[in-house]
Amino acid sequence: MREPFQNEPFTDFAVTDHINDFQEALRKVESELGREYMLKIGPNRIETIIKRKSINPSHFQQLVGIVSQADTALANEAILAAASAFETWKRVTPLARAKVLYKAAALLRRRKHEFSAWLVYEAGKSWAEADGDTAEAIDFLEYYGREMERLADRQPLVTIAGEDNELVYIPLGVGIIIPPWNFPLAIMAGMTMAAVVAGNTVVLKPASPTAVIAAKFVELLDDAGLPDGVVNFLPGAGSEVGDFLVEHPLTRFIAFTGSREVGLRIIEKAAANQQDQKWIKRVIAEMGGKDTIIVDEDADLELAADAITASAFGYAGQKCSACSRAVVHELVYDEVLEKVIERTKRLRAGKAHEQLTSIGPVIDERAYISILKYIEVGRSEGVIVQGGKTGDSSGYFIEPTIIKDVAPYARIAQEEIFGPVLAFIKAANFDAALDIANNTEYGLTGAVISRNRSRLEQAREQFHVGNLYLNRKCTGALVGVHPFGGFNMSGTDSKAGGRDYLLLFTQAKVVSERF
Repeated sequence: MREPFQNEPFTDFAVTDHINDFQEALRKVESELGREYMLKIGPNRIETIIKRKSINPSHFQQLVGIVSQADTALANEAILAAASAFETWKRVTPLARAKVLYKAAALLRRRKHEFSAWLVYEAGKSWAEADGDTAEAIDFLEYYGREMERLADRQPLVTIAGEDNELVYIPLGVGIIIPPWNFPLAIMAGMTMAAVVAGNTVVLKPASPTAVIAAKFVELLDDAGLPDGVVNFLPGAGSEVGDFLVEHPLTRFIAFTGSREVGLRIIEKAAANQQDQKWIKRVIAEMGGKDTIIVDEDADLELAADAITASAFGYAGQKCSACSRAVVHELVYDEVLEKVIERTKRLRAGKAHEQLTSIGPVIDERAYISILKYIEVGRSEGVIVQGGKTGDSSGYFIEPTIIKDVAPYARIAQEEIFGPVLAFIKAANFDAALDIANNTEYGLTGAVISRNRSRLEQAREQFHVGNLYLNRKCTGALVGVHPFGGFNMSGTDSKAGGRDYLLLFTQAKVVSERF
């Protein structure tokens, strides 16, 4: 019997040997930068004329890789290859499918620092953020393998005399996997392999800024023994192939993580019935957030400041769970603000490959321009008390920015910025703080820092988010510990890393036999 699931430990970078090992991985990856990566459709590697350069956001003159780009003809080939492979893969036993995930997890664990180094160079992640991303990918593989084994067991049903009744979970068919760039290994691997272990075959369209990391993972799946056609690697512009993949009549489901705008478009397109389409397409969507940490008047203010700073500025605020709003009781507002400013000033901004860097670049020029525009909006909606400027001009660096005295319905308090920008909002009392926390169209994560048990219980009931944290930061969900997904415009509350997740990639069939 396989051991119970346990989360992959994070690397302690205070240990000299770990530092040396990671530096060696960085050197190895640096020596491989600039290589070309092809599509993988069925057994075939395909190079295309149109290519996209992936660059290092810490140093945008440094080329990470060159990735071939698909058109609709190749997208059609990929779906057909997945459909063909499905006829065989769906008949592979759940245990055998799970073993592919366990093998992939073992390979990834052996190459943990190497994959983290790719995250440093292509995604601009600090050492600790990259290590956490890779650990989470390992967790998804180990957890979903075990979950498939559990679902393959005989499911409990009420018994009646004279009949044998059985409920089994069977796969859906061909899926389209559209992961985000901000967790380009963990979320990409989790979405892809949840579908695969459930017996489906997929077309993986990676996020364009981080397609090299996805290519490396697909290579690892080959090493793990995954049959050709089960995962088809199809990098390409969303404007070129996105709608085509979603609307294809052979597409059975779409798993998406990304912006609200794109997610709603996918849901709309998937809802239309195409000619020769036999099913209602299923959409599994996680679409971002506008996340709030509430600080009560009797809170541990040191804990509050630590939680806000870590949640707001980890990975330069580029997490859908990031704290973008601190809603603080008016009696402690100034003190909490001062403590967060103090901690933010201690953050070391720098290139992601440098060991001491705590806040690196934003992902690309598009994000850089968008975030700077929001900072300018913030100048008219509040008072910038920290940051607000750009950093090293060789990369996409923006100072961690704090804007105080923001109104609850200001743009920077309502719109997802996805960068190192934090709005401080004053609340007259705890009820008002909860009202502010719930006043957005999102509902992903939130946190409350308080010593008052009745108020914590009030928040437990009234704070309308999919993941609520009490007296801790609002980022850092662990697989199996904090099933992750949100309400409202944050998506379909798919609860990745939880016991319900694989059900989204299966359909239940009941067989009854009368004796």
